[in-house]
Amino acid sequence: MGKRIEKANLISGLNERFKRAKAIIITDFKGLNVDALNSLRKELRERGMEYKVAKNTLIRLALKETPLEHISEEIKGCNALAFCYNDPVILAKTLIDFKKKNEVFGIKCGILSGRLLKADEIEELSRLPNREVLLSQLLGAMYAVPAGIVGLFHNILLKLLYVLNEIKKTKKKED
Repeated sequence: MGKRIEKANLISGLNERFKRAKAIIITDFKGLNVDALNSLRKELRERGMEYKVAKNTLIRLALKETPLEHISEEIKGCNALAFCYNDPVILAKTLIDFKKKNEVFGIKCGILSGRLLKADEIEELSRLPNREVLLSQLLGAMYAVPAGIVGLFHNILLKLLYVLNEIKKTKKKED
């Protein structure tokens, strides 16, 4: 009876994570040693993310009645789930970097905003700048437009003053 309650708790915990996560990446950990898995877990935890290993049946049960139920068919083989609650780019970068160090580690697919991502799309995602850099680039672009308009009006007024000054000088010469 205790195992049934334990499984129910695991399913509800996974279900809650599926609903809360901004991005999820499904990985294949087969062939990795415990130390490598623990270092990955630690690295993800330090960045506000989670890495969970669970049986496929429990993952499929947890996916029911979530917007991600359509990915159930992707759950095959040895699976571990990386959950991201803030910046999906950081999750992708962390897993891609880990994969470079551990060749047996595999990235199967991911979910970003309810959309299924293939492994190569996750690699592309990892090449993007993180959220803070993108926000600073957006703010820079937003600042550039008004600054350009101010500079344009400044130049127009300056040229108008030069013209008026030249007219004033020619009027004085005529007098």
